[in-house]
Amino acid sequence: MSYTVDPTGSSPQQSLRALIAERRPAYGAWCMIPSPLNVEVIAAAGVDWLCIDTQHGLIDQASMHQMIQAAQVSGTPVIVRVPWNEPSAIMRALDGGADGVIVPMVNGASEARAAAAATRFPPDGIRSWGPLRPAMLHAGFSPELGNELAVCLVMVETVQAVAELDAILDTAGVDGIFVGPKDLALSHRGSLTGSIDADIETFRLVADGCRSRGLVAATICDTVEQAERLRALGFTLLALQTDASWLAGTAAARMETIRSSEPKT
Repeated sequence: MSYTVDPTGSSPQQSLRALIAERRPAYGAWCMIPSPLNVEVIAAAGVDWLCIDTQHGLIDQASMHQMIQAAQVSGTPVIVRVPWNEPSAIMRALDGGADGVIVPMVNGASEARAAAAATRFPPDGIRSWGPLRPAMLHAGFSPELGNELAVCLVMVETVQAVAELDAILDTAGVDGIFVGPKDLALSHRGSLTGSIDADIETFRLVADGCRSRGLVAATICDTVEQAERLRALGFTLLALQTDASWLAGTAAARMETIRSSEPKT
C-alpha cells in the first residue's frame, strides 16, 4: 500500500464554516479525477478539506455528487469549484451536499453579489428551495441553517479583479477570496512563469484585506515552500496541488527510483 488510513478511525468532523472560522492553516486536496474511490483515498490521507473541480478536469454532474458522498464518509468538508458564476451550478452543488463553492473569474462587486446571492436562501439571496441532500445530512434543515452553513469563496484571478479587490471584499455574503495563481499570472503577464513569486504583493493585498474583514484567504500551491510562504502572509485555506499532479509525481518518482537501481552495464 502507498497510503495509510488513521487506525483510530478519527477524521475531521467539523463543518467547513467552523474550519475557516478557526483561522488556522487547513490543507486541502484538489480533485480533478472523476472517482469516488480517489476521494476516499485522499481523505484517508488526512487532508482538512477537499475541492471537487468541475470547472477544469473531467468531473461531470453525476461524478460530483458521488465524490461529495465519498468525502462525507470520513466527514471531510467539501468545496465544489463550479464551472462559472452561474446560479444553477452553484445551487446544484449545494443541493448535492457540498459545504461551499468556489466561484471562478469574479471581477467586481456585481459579480461577487451574484455569486453570494446564489448560495443564500431569501431574504439574503436567491437560492431556490430544494435541499435534497442537506436535508438528509442536517436534522431540521432550514433556510436559516442553510445560509449559516454555505460558504461562498470568490476567485480573484485577473488584473480587473485586483483593481476591484476592496469592493469584492466588502460584498455581503462573500466569505473569502480564493486567488487563482495561474490565471492571475496570465492576466498580468501573459505567462505562467513564476506565478506566485511574481505576484506576491497581490497575495499580500488579499491576505491583509481578508484579515481586516474577518474573511478567509485561500489559494492552491505547487510546492510546500509556496504554501509556507503564503501561510506566513495569512492564507489559511491552502490546497496542495491536484490529485492528478500527486499521482503523476509519485508514479514518476517510483519509476525513476526503480530504473536508477538497475545494475550498471
